[in-house]
Amino acid sequence: MENIIYLIPILPLIGFIICGTFGNKMSKTIIGTVANLAVWVPFFLSVYLFNNFTEPVKASFFNWFEVDNLKVNFSFQIDQLSLVMMMIVTGIGSLIHLYSIGYMNEDEGFYKFFSYLNLFIFSMLLLVMGSNFLILFIGWEGVGFCSYLLIGFWYTNKEYGYAARKAFIMNRIGDLGLLIGIFILFYYFGSVEYSDIAAKAYLFHLNDPILITATVFLFVGAMGKSAQIPLYTWLPDAMAGPTPVSALIHAATMVTAGIYMIIRSNAIYNLVPITLDFIMYIGLATSILAAFIGLRQNDIKKVLAYSTVSQLGLMFTALGAEAYTTALFHVITHAFFKALLFLGAGSVIHAMSGEQDMRYMGGLRKKIPVTYWTFLIGTLAICGIPPLAGMFSKDEILVTLWTKNKIIWGLTLFSAALTCIYMFRLLFLTFFGDFKGTEEQRKHLHESPAIMTIPLLILALLTLVGGGLNLPHYLGEGISQKLAHWLHPIYVGLPVHQEPSFGTEMMLLGITLAVIAVVATVSYNKYVTRKVHANMIENMSGWEKFSAHAAYINEFYNEAIVNPILNLGKFLKNTVDKYIINGIVEGIAKTVKGCGSVLRLIQNGNVEYYVLAMSLGIFILLLVAELLSH
Repeated sequence: MENIIYLIPILPLIGFIICGTFGNKMSKTIIGTVANLAVWVPFFLSVYLFNNFTEPVKASFFNWFEVDNLKVNFSFQIDQLSLVMMMIVTGIGSLIHLYSIGYMNEDEGFYKFFSYLNLFIFSMLLLVMGSNFLILFIGWEGVGFCSYLLIGFWYTNKEYGYAARKAFIMNRIGDLGLLIGIFILFYYFGSVEYSDIAAKAYLFHLNDPILITATVFLFVGAMGKSAQIPLYTWLPDAMAGPTPVSALIHAATMVTAGIYMIIRSNAIYNLVPITLDFIMYIGLATSILAAFIGLRQNDIKKVLAYSTVSQLGLMFTALGAEAYTTALFHVITHAFFKALLFLGAGSVIHAMSGEQDMRYMGGLRKKIPVTYWTFLIGTLAICGIPPLAGMFSKDEILVTLWTKNKIIWGLTLFSAALTCIYMFRLLFLTFFGDFKGTEEQRKHLHESPAIMTIPLLILALLTLVGGGLNLPHYLGEGISQKLAHWLHPIYVGLPVHQEPSFGTEMMLLGITLAVIAVVATVSYNKYVTRKVHANMIENMSGWEKFSAHAAYINEFYNEAIVNPILNLGKFLKNTVDKYIINGIVEGIAKTVKGCGSVLRLIQNGNVEYYVLAMSLGIFILLLVAELLSH
């Protein structure tokens, strides 16, 4: 069993080494095969472990280091939570790897791309399999580094390079918070092992300042990695990377790391309701803001990017309400339909010869039918149409928030309504109406090859049936809440929430479906019946312009943070370095040179001067000695 556990993260690492070292000498077929096997085999091994799971296992790979009273083993913890995450990471990752063979086939950096993808999966597996916070941190930094490589993959474009650096720097801000949180936990718990921290958590009282400080710093790390206010602006810019990268980062891997970390640390978060409330409010604000910005974006990938930020906000809102299973359930369903939507967008871009602006699309449903129908399923799922997976997880979040706080529920429902608006707008502008591209694009419109459409069909199927993982309790004990029962053993001190009545749940579901129906009808009437086109930013005003400019958050950051730092750097370079530092260094050099020039006059080779100088020296020494003797 332990050999299988070790093999799961090692295989993607081997794939990275092979593709990265020998890829320039191998054919694309071999590269694609090696890279895919390096992820598909770990997926099947993860499924095997899941099917044969009886009790949690801690597999110690080796003794990493021991300093004073800190002993850290490089070990993996295989339990209910890690198994779920392992299957998501390797399962969705495998489909994205398969899709990438077709999408990146013409790219000259084919082997580099797959080596980076393999390294990304390796890092993500370390993050979710590690038995302590330090191994989590290695994986955490690893996916951050890989995201930098993948977002800036087409590095000859300067804007893409800026986007990669932005993602890297903003994640470092969050990572510092995570590291401080880990240091605090070690100082007060004497360990970084999850099991040790969970066992000692009861020693602290409710809302203990130490735990509040530690959990807030850990959440700062989650803000960076999982794109929450104020560290979310890197994620929409991450669209600079190839579309499979967008699907990998945004669907099931990197951005879910913060949610996984909080669920894994539930033993301490359950003791700090203040921090949980803070998480809930940040998540809600992020969800509404990102959904609002998505309303007037015209880049098909940018819409999906802000959608991801908004959905992550929903997950954190659920976490703040102590609904850990609900949050993870939405992580799973979101992985299905968001990977489907991103890969579907990639298929649209492939058909449009690289065009990403929805204003130049339209009428594509007949030209690329497989992409259209699968994209439609993903759109209906994210909007919450039954019986698709997104409906069950979203409904579960809304029901939980109704019992927590009616105002929070109302604002969350508002965010869900905004989601429906921008997703139906995207669907109708892209696939309905008349084609608005060039004649050259019209001639080249074609469905993607099978190697790209097969992952779309598989993800569409998962989106159709994924809700069955955690059906609502009113459907019966035998078939409902399977995920909740599975994950129950990992929770420590989780309070029991009272389930709302059947009538309440039906009322809430009815309200949600009514909102979706109204939004769908209005959107169809606007973009299909009346054929309203997406406006240029220059023609927008009021809230539309505010949304199109992403609420001017990037501009604010540039003026308040980026430009002052750049100006400080210019001042240090042009003034401090040039005149002060260089002046001091050059002044010392000139002084030494001047002294040398003066002393050099004495060394003129004239013996008479030397005898005179020696005589004066002897006289001075004798005079000093005489004075000292008295």
